Amino acid sequence: MPDAPNPDFMREAIRLSIEKMQAGFGGPFGAVVVKDGQIIARGFNQVTTTHDPTCHAEVDAIRKACQVLGTFQLDGCDLYTSCEPCPMCLGAIYWARPARVFYGNTKQDAAAVGFDDHFIYDEIDKPLSERSIPMQQFLPEEAITGFKAWEAHESKTEY
Repeated sequence: MPDAPNPDFMREAIRLSIEKMQAGFGGPFGAVVVKDGQIIARGFNQVTTTHDPTCHAEVDAIRKACQVLGTFQLDGCDLYTSCEPCPMCLGAIYWARPARVFYGNTKQDAAAVGFDDHFIYDEIDKPLSERSIPMQQFLPEEAITGFKAWEAHESKTEY
């Protein structure tokens, strides 16, 4: 049976969410990545201060943890985050492949204080032609050359 979640790690994610928000870094979101019972990376929301809409706590923590580990995957790691991951962070989490994710607040809690990602979930389910941001395939016959080059590339790293 896997280890139970550690409340100290979640409390650290929550502490970061409050401390960094009060210091003016961005929204109230914090995350930590844990490996072998130790925090190896801390992340917090910096969207407004970095002018980077991808700088969410989970993405920040994942980036830092991968640098520490020298890899693009979080094998054997746990991610503790102060809030249920948004669609973007969820995608990053699946690409990073941690063992487990623990979260504090729900997406409904986030929506109640102005961080509502429901429209993104709705957009994902829509056909491309019905999305609020127009999306159209363009030059596919040229774009495919990159994938063909990838297939032929001898030293590619699969992920």
